[in-house]
Amino acid sequence: MSFTRPAPISPGTAPAPRLDLNPGTPPVLHVPTPAPAELPAWAAEHRHTLHGLVTEHGAVLVRGLGLCDAGQVAAVFGQLVPALMADTETFAPRHTHAPGVYSSTVWPANQPMCMHHELSYTHSPPGLMLLACLTAPAVGGATALADSATVLDALPPELVDRFEREGWLLTRTYNDDIGASWNEAFGTEDPAVVESYCRAHAIEFAWQGDGSLRTRQRRPAVVRHPVTGRRCWFNQIAFLNEWTLAPEVREYFVDVYGPEALPFNTRFGDGGPIGEDTVELINTVYAEHTVREPWQSGDLMLIDNIRTAHSREAFEPPREVLVAMAAPQAPASFPPARTAASEGSTR
Repeated sequence: MSFTRPAPISPGTAPAPRLDLNPGTPPVLHVPTPAPAELPAWAAEHRHTLHGLVTEHGAVLVRGLGLCDAGQVAAVFGQLVPALMADTETFAPRHTHAPGVYSSTVWPANQPMCMHHELSYTHSPPGLMLLACLTAPAVGGATALADSATVLDALPPELVDRFEREGWLLTRTYNDDIGASWNEAFGTEDPAVVESYCRAHAIEFAWQGDGSLRTRQRRPAVVRHPVTGRRCWFNQIAFLNEWTLAPEVREYFVDVYGPEALPFNTRFGDGGPIGEDTVELINTVYAEHTVREPWQSGDLMLIDNIRTAHSREAFEPPREVLVAMAAPQAPASFPPARTAASEGSTR
């Protein structure tokens, strides 16, 4: 990710805000600490400056605010964006702290979450992520970042071409054991509401004999940024693929659920399997273009969810980071996948 040109910062009270742009880290904006009661007003006053930095750099980490509880975070988030999005179709449970303000995804601390774009498998994904760190871990746990246009350019053209033509396919089997149940993911106990949602959001669904739900949804893997027009690698192909799981976890899932009924998995848009080598390649390219800055308690981070992928590194608890999403994007379109049936004998 390229962070080389400072963005202009409005004068403030002494000490003045300072924007640090260092290789290997995201932009870090150091600000004078407001009084706790003044945090919402500070956010409202500096909203345009922060959004400008996100537009310029793809993300910004704000240090010095001293955020320390969920009420403060909700008030600040509410001043930074017009409205927060509900977390629908989540792949793992979250705790709700306030409307639109959630805990980080419940995921084992000793297992990293590799690079992805939040809810990129949904019909209308968020364009902006807001994160606030209440408790920083002593070891690990950074929310690392990678520029999606740079990642796209670094991937093999033939792989990008296939995903750009076909999109990618997410398959899910909701159950009560692993990840979010369908009740948690869709926020309802009514199967009819789930079915209506799926029809409206281009999701194939099938109820199983044991009451579990299986879904399939095809989404674009490459989109154009709504502001810059740049092509961005935008998906969760590697993150939700079986080969990204730790070997012992994958073996357990396959043994318990079977290879065709894993809680989540990804495929090429035509339904073909994605090999371990492809997933390893994608994760390697992400790693080569990753920047990171360890959390400090009280930090705020804004991320352009289209331009910038993010990950969560393994850590030693405790770690508490609150999350919100905003700026829902219009559904992206892409050409129909080319399959053996559509191509016939010319394939």
